[in-house]
Amino acid sequence: MTRDIFGDSPVRERNYASDNNSGSCPEVVAILEEANQGHAPGYGDDLWTKRAEEGIRELLDLECEVFFVFNGTAANALSLATLCQSYHAILCHRMAHVEIDECGAPEFFGGGTKVIPLSGEDGRLSAEAIEEAVLRRDDVHFPKVKAISLTQATELGTIYDLNDLAAIGESAKRHELRVHVDGARFANAVAELEVAPKELILASSTDVLCLGATKNGSPVGDAVVFFNRELAVEFEYRRKQAGQLASKMRYLAAPWLALAENDLWLRNARHANSIAECLKQELESFQVKVLFPRQANSVFVDIPEKAQAALREKGWLFYVFLGKTGCRLMCSWDLTEEDVTEFATDLREALELE
Repeated sequence: MTRDIFGDSPVRERNYASDNNSGSCPEVVAILEEANQGHAPGYGDDLWTKRAEEGIRELLDLECEVFFVFNGTAANALSLATLCQSYHAILCHRMAHVEIDECGAPEFFGGGTKVIPLSGEDGRLSAEAIEEAVLRRDDVHFPKVKAISLTQATELGTIYDLNDLAAIGESAKRHELRVHVDGARFANAVAELEVAPKELILASSTDVLCLGATKNGSPVGDAVVFFNRELAVEFEYRRKQAGQLASKMRYLAAPWLALAENDLWLRNARHANSIAECLKQELESFQVKVLFPRQANSVFVDIPEKAQAALREKGWLFYVFLGKTGCRLMCSWDLTEEDVTEFATDLREALELE
């Protein structure tokens, strides 16, 4: 254990607060060491970046334009700004990251584009909800709906399957809506569904995918991937204006080469998903209430406040996500079954103290 810099409580080396908290996987560290040798042209003109762009095209098996940025907020906000004019609206789930965790970045970079949150079971939008929202208003006094933003996997740890996506894609085509996918945990969805990424992209008629790496073994950097290549025209200027053009771009790009090799990105995701499933089963064995289906690498459970305090006293970190007792346990690529056993044991003891 280490000591929490914000207090005296011990903090465990591996935890459940976020998959952002894990380190870089060894293969990524190794390729960054390689990229660190000698000089390379800046601003994306280096071979590392060119190879990584091509690696993502091969990984997705689709023609696309690829741009690397520092983080997911920039990826989401800049891509949505590209899909919309300032008088347009974006439909998303009310729990979507672009609605509750981007500090208004989509609206800011969109110059006033309105984000309209919708309800949906287990964190997912439905084609029916989209239809209702599109048809609700069509007068000039209300923003014109232009885009749909899907989170895959969702903020509640669930996944859109091919049928969900096909229905949404059909609705998008019918109403001439552009489709954005927040894929911070896209790898976890692909790993769980055991389908080619191409199938998910085509089913929903995705125009742009924000493909995450930092939650899957990379230290920094997400990719903005345009399948509608016309929309990518001049995106490099938008990226530069937003302060997202890395001067030493190879450090954002090189990790993708490691993640793409031998499907490391999927192996990391599969492991995180399997740890989450192991954790869910372990907690259910002593009647801890699981709040949503476990479909990706998170488990949402009900933990009383006193038990939460007892767990934190033992160094466990996690977010209270819903109300006062709805806790999110996020599993990273580097967690082990031993971590699951230790947490379950401590939670069982904490609940016995209730």
